[in-house]
Amino acid sequence: MIKLTDKEFETLVKFVYDRYGINLAKKRVLIEGRLSNTLIEKGLSHFSEYMDLLFNDKTGNEVTTFLNKITTNHTYFLREYEHFDYMQKKVLPFFEEKFKNTRDVRIWSAACSSGQEPYTIAMVIDEYFGARKSQWDTTILATDISMRALDKAKKGIYTEEEIKDIPKHWVNKYLIDKKDGTFEICPKIKKEVVFRTGNLMEPFSVKKPFDLIFCRNVMIYFDAPTKDKLINKFYDVTAKDGFLFIGHSEVINKETTKYTYLQPAIYQRRS
Repeated sequence: MIKLTDKEFETLVKFVYDRYGINLAKKRVLIEGRLSNTLIEKGLSHFSEYMDLLFNDKTGNEVTTFLNKITTNHTYFLREYEHFDYMQKKVLPFFEEKFKNTRDVRIWSAACSSGQEPYTIAMVIDEYFGARKSQWDTTILATDISMRALDKAKKGIYTEEEIKDIPKHWVNKYLIDKKDGTFEICPKIKKEVVFRTGNLMEPFSVKKPFDLIFCRNVMIYFDAPTKDKLINKFYDVTAKDGFLFIGHSEVINKETTKYTYLQPAIYQRRS
């Protein structure tokens, strides 16, 4: 295994933190373990040589490969079920009344990983509206920095193990059995999600504010100042009375946020 020098490690940690907000200060062994083979495949002997390639790559391909290596895209359908239960019982009825004239709801699944979260959101919405769904525009924007995760998300194909948390009647309704041990999200649900690359550390460029934002279990990689800054950015693109869902292992600093706390991991913009 190729080892990082102290200087190389500090330089790489600063690069990732400044550009992506991810704190790798305690991940030295992980970096060495996940990137050593990459260096060997490229015929490199030192991380400094690899960083020259990384920092000077104009195509973005090297950075994409690097991010795929160091990030863990752990997710599953109906993860933190309480969110989807609250969404179906509280949020969607609220939206149905609030937007009864426009029937247009803007939703963002930030750090969507391999697609399970936005597809779950789409299924919950379809279940709630039923035959009325065709009258509503509830297109979900789903973003992530990992091209590898997004490629899987766009395909919408999952193994039997990956769909084990989906209720049986949802499997029958929303997935297509490919008869090879995998299942594909049906076109009706696929068309509800638009996937894009997105870096949460970059400025948000939005045409209209969002009514519902999911950003769950990604801020565990960020330090407190970065989290505070990100939450404030989310607030600025949240519509009045819009909601923010974060991971249950994450907390928002009540002293620095303008969001109103509703219940664990659920917040609302009320001004």
